[in-house]
Order: sequence, then C-alpha cells, then structure tokens
Amino acid sequence: MTEDYSQYPKHLVAVDCIIFGFDGENLKILLVKRNFEPQMGEWSLMGGFVGSEETSDEAANRVLCTLTGLENIYLEQLKCYTEINREPTARIMSISYYALINIEKDIQINEQYSAKWVELQKAPDLIFDHNEMVKDAVARLRRRASTGPIGFELLPEKFTMKDLQNLYEAIFNEKFDKRNFTSKINSMDILVNTNKKDMTSSRKGSFLYRFDEKKYNKKISRGFMFKI
Repeated sequence: MTEDYSQYPKHLVAVDCIIFGFDGENLKILLVKRNFEPQMGEWSLMGGFVGSEETSDEAANRVLCTLTGLENIYLEQLKCYTEINREPTARIMSISYYALINIEKDIQINEQYSAKWVELQKAPDLIFDHNEMVKDAVARLRRRASTGPIGFELLPEKFTMKDLQNLYEAIFNEKFDKRNFTSKINSMDILVNTNKKDMTSSRKGSFLYRFDEKKYNKKISRGFMFKI
C-alpha cells in the first residue's frame, strides 16, 4: 500500500549561492539587490526555489547561469539551513552552495538583479541568515584551499607567482613571506612555466605560469599531498 503523505507538513526548499571572485588583489563576492518584499532593496545572496523537476544541484546551476550567463563553473554544496524562523513569510529551508568564478571570464551579469562585486572584507550586512552562509562558505573555501588546488579556479589560465600569492593571501586574510611561498609552490611541481612574461608589473616582467592538472592528478594517485 502506498503511504499517504498528505498528513505531513509541506515546506519550501530553496538554494542560495555564495559566489566568490578574485580581482588580482581582493577576494570578492557577488551580491544582488533584493527586488521584492520582505527587505526589498537590501543586499542578498543570489537564490531561488528548487523546481519540482530538478535537483538542488541543478537549481543552483540554473540560478548561477541566470545571474552570470556562465555554465560549468566550480560549484560545491555547502550546508542546509533549516531554522524555523529564518524567513518571515514561510517555512523555507535553504541549501547553500559556493561557486568560484574567474572575474576575467566573459561574465554577462543579468541587469535585472542589480548585482555588484563587493570586497569580502567590506561586504554589507545581508538579509536573513545570509551572513552566516558567507561565513560558513569562507571557512570551507579556506579548508579546501589549504589542502587542494581549488584556488586556481579563481585565476586566469596564465598567472604570475605574485598573482598566486595575492590570491592565497586574500583567501586566508594574511600575509605570506614571498620567498617561503614561492619555494613551497615550486616544491610541489604542479605549475608549468609558459616562458612568457607579464610586462605590466616591472621592466623585467614576471613569468607566467599555468596549473598542470594532469600532472597534479598523477601525483595525487601516487600519494602526493597538496598543502599551503
């Protein structure tokens, strides 16, 4: 006999996306201006409801594509937020995701949402429990970045060693010794020197590198440990 679920309460399920970007110096998040009540006009994460014919992963990808025009970007489920009164209008449970976007990509921000890149350290207060979501996402990003090459998702394909150090300093909100950082990265042997230079930083220029994913995967299969 089929179970009758009509006696049980029904709740709404949403997704909220914490979208990180890096401009070469600062870690940023992409926020939107809420265009409906409650709290219309306040800053918010980009979100939406999970459709009846899609998974939460599919919903999160759809929401991201709607805002940025991008597909196939790094996206990871973070946590489910179920506080009873987290939203004043209805019982809404939200599954949060964080995404990593290279700002230099051809991003087509949907003007409908009045979206803006904001430095993480200067971000305004957000609606509902979105501040908590951002805090949890930053903690997860730091854990991932300390034990894997996730940070390269935020960089262009070719980057200088200074770009890479700037990125990790932005993620962890601390300064690293240049010599020690460069030595640690070089010892991992997962970058390829393109033998091309970025001439904007100095007269001598700085070599451009790229992340060698194939070499990294081979090293991982042999027990290699990435650690910053």
